[in-house]
Amino acid sequence: MAINKDAASKAMKLKTETLSPDAKGLRRAERILSAGGLVAFPTETVYGLGADARQGKAVARIFEAKGRPSFNPLIIHVANLGAARAYARFNDAALRLAVAFWPGPLTLVLPLREDAGLSPLVTAGNPTVAIRVPAHPLAQDLLTSFAGPIAAPSANPSGRISPTRAQHVMNGLSGRIDAVLDGGPTEVGLESTIIGLSDTPVLLRPGGLPAEEVARCLGHDLEVAPENPETVSAPGQLASHYAPRAMLRLNAQTAQPGERLLGFGNTPGATLNLSPSGDLHEAAANLFRHLHRLDRDTGPIAVAPIPRKGLGLAINDRLERAAAPRP
Repeated sequence: MAINKDAASKAMKLKTETLSPDAKGLRRAERILSAGGLVAFPTETVYGLGADARQGKAVARIFEAKGRPSFNPLIIHVANLGAARAYARFNDAALRLAVAFWPGPLTLVLPLREDAGLSPLVTAGNPTVAIRVPAHPLAQDLLTSFAGPIAAPSANPSGRISPTRAQHVMNGLSGRIDAVLDGGPTEVGLESTIIGLSDTPVLLRPGGLPAEEVARCLGHDLEVAPENPETVSAPGQLASHYAPRAMLRLNAQTAQPGERLLGFGNTPGATLNLSPSGDLHEAAANLFRHLHRLDRDTGPIAVAPIPRKGLGLAINDRLERAAAPRP
């Protein structure tokens, strides 16, 4: 997406407000969204950068603020399953997953309803829409009071480390967005799991809900989307994503000279440890926070091996994309 330099310059002059997690802050956030502005808000996964999904100019501002390519679709957030059915067509498998895991860290990619009324920028021209119901109480309050769909990718410059605290958002987007609704640290720490359900259920992105739980609910294994799809149907499918400024070296047993070591489990000499006890839930919650902390200093980062099971699948996905060659 080409970014208008004058518009980008204007966006940089914004004074980004920090809104309190109370009725006053919610009212202000709702007014900004209704007027076509951008508000970052917490979900249980990471902070999202929200805009009214029905306003094309507002959605365009998301791409501008993040420097996000326009072929990369957005997730819309709604308050409940009833609201979701106004924008997407649900088959039996989709309904089963929604009932089991919403509100929660699960996004479903479903056929878009013809009368959905969403900006075409949300779907990037695809006949499907990515949709979820977040569990964070503040996100629920915002969606309920706003009474409309909020398009919200992660609230960070495109391709960089996702934010799990309001300060992370301010560090990356201050001056480019209207406000941040500060709800404290997020609980899950990884973006939502994305399942495509237009036909056979497909794992498009591992995330905060282990894929094994999704498969168990459906009663069969999931297909896995190809690594480099010809068409990007969901966020998080780009090869390089979630990256710090520093280069990453994965599956490192020890740090080489000049490296900082991000450990897991028993990792002697670790600068920071995702979970000294080897708990994957704790590691997921700490991943982006620790990467943000390590990225304050210069020099490469070595990362200890993470088991490829449960949430470890999503953690490895984020690390591999963060370590991929940069465009």
